[in-house]
Formats: sequence, structure tokens, C-alpha cells
Amino acid sequence: MEECDVTDRSAYIERSIVKKFRKEIWCRFTRALREYELIKPGDRIAVCISGGKDSMLMAKLFQELKRHGEQNFEVDFMVMNPGYNEFNMQRILDNARILNVPIKVFNTDIFDYVSGLEEGSPCYLCARMRRGNLYSFAQELGCNKIALGHHFDDVIETILMGMLYGAQIQTMMPKLHGTNFEGMELIRPMYLIREESIIHWARYNGLEFIQCACRFTENICQLDDNSSKRRFMKKLIRQLKEDNPFIEKNIFRSVENVNLSTVIAYKKDGVKHHFLDEYDG
Repeated sequence: MEECDVTDRSAYIERSIVKKFRKEIWCRFTRALREYELIKPGDRIAVCISGGKDSMLMAKLFQELKRHGEQNFEVDFMVMNPGYNEFNMQRILDNARILNVPIKVFNTDIFDYVSGLEEGSPCYLCARMRRGNLYSFAQELGCNKIALGHHFDDVIETILMGMLYGAQIQTMMPKLHGTNFEGMELIRPMYLIREESIIHWARYNGLEFIQCACRFTENICQLDDNSSKRRFMKKLIRQLKEDNPFIEKNIFRSVENVNLSTVIAYKKDGVKHHFLDEYDG
């Protein structure tokens, strides 16, 4: 009976994606795939699941795409365990069962390694190590792409953080070639999906996900400067939206509408170009 209930619940969750949340989630997912050419025939994609709401929804979206789409591609649902505590790991396994996602788990000792650091940023090193391991495991599976669950809000927060804290204009790209892994590519299929839609989907289906991938949430994550800046960006955007309801779209489109004729300087492939270079030409 329990297995039947899980199957019924999984089917209900799947229907909610293409029916109730069709406009907010499904259509934005397929639009990103088309607009940024994220999937090509013959691709084998490692869908990277951290255990949070974003990556779990992404896994279901890929399942629906395989079920309803026409793309000739393959997927592997990959969970890298960097050293989750028992509760978080069990929550991931339970949700994978509820959502009927056939995950492949790879174990590492990343959390143990970074927890021993006395200097530097453990969160920065952890993120780099996790990304490198994801590429490595994906290659072992025969994949040529890894898919991460970054969404629209991640993108616009990154744009503002770059301007206010990094003195630069940059964005989180919808896809990137792997610099240290030849033939590998990173894609972000959730690029156009709003975080509030993901939260709504999870609550509507009574789903609970782990909140932070780090088992040291109580000490390390709260000290992570980048994390605190991102929280401030969320608050700032909410405040700006009170005056201008289009602020989020405008931030997103700002990096699509860069006019180089009105930019003092920019970098291309590591080379700096200045407006004076061609001013008298």
C-alpha cells in the first residue's frame, strides 16, 4: 500500500508541473532550453542534485522533458555526497523515492577536508571542489554536460553583487564550457524560473527539502561573506520592487542590452579595451 501511495503522489507531483505550474515553471524551463540552445541531439546530461528544492525540481523537469519532448538525449540523475550529515542524506534519499527520481550517489570527503582549514574561505574552496568532482563524476558516467539548478533570482542577485561588491558588470551565464574538463559543458536550465514559483511548487505538493548543502550550517555558512551578501541582495531587490514592479526584469535585461559605445572600458577574453583606443580613429 505504501508503494502505491508513493507512486500516486509522484504522478500527482508530475502533473502539477505541466498543468498547475505550466506557465510559471514548465514553459520557462522549455523556453530557456530553446533560447540558449542548452540541449542538442546526442547529449548525455548529468543532472546534479544537491538535495535542495531547485535541483530536485530540475530533475523532475528533465523527466517530463524526456516523457513529452522530442530531444534525442540521455540523462543521469547524480547526487554527490560531500559529507552530508545523516539527516540530510536521508532526506535526499526519501525525496528521490517520493519523486521517483533514480539517483546515482557518489561519496566524497570534501566536508571533512574543508572543515580542517585554519585559514582562507572554506565555503569558496568547498564550492570549487564540489564543482570539480561533479565534472569528474559526470565524465565517468559518459556525460558531456552537467546541469545545475540556478534560477532567475540567482542570476539577478549575481548581477547586482558584481556591480556593488566587485566593481564589474557580469552575469551568471546560461551555459559555459568546462575550462579544466575538455569536452564538458555546464548548463543552467532553470535560468528563467523565478524562485517564488519553485517555493510555491514545493509547498503545493507538501515537499520539504534540505535548506543548505553544508553540514556546518550553524557555524561555517553563517560566516560566509558571499552568502550574507546574497541575502542582502534579496532584501535590496524586494525594496526596489516596491517602487518599481519591473525592477527584476530590468536588472536581468541590463546585461542583454549593453551598449559598448557608452562603456568606458570592457574586457574580452582577458584583454581590456578602452573607449580612447578608437576615440580619434
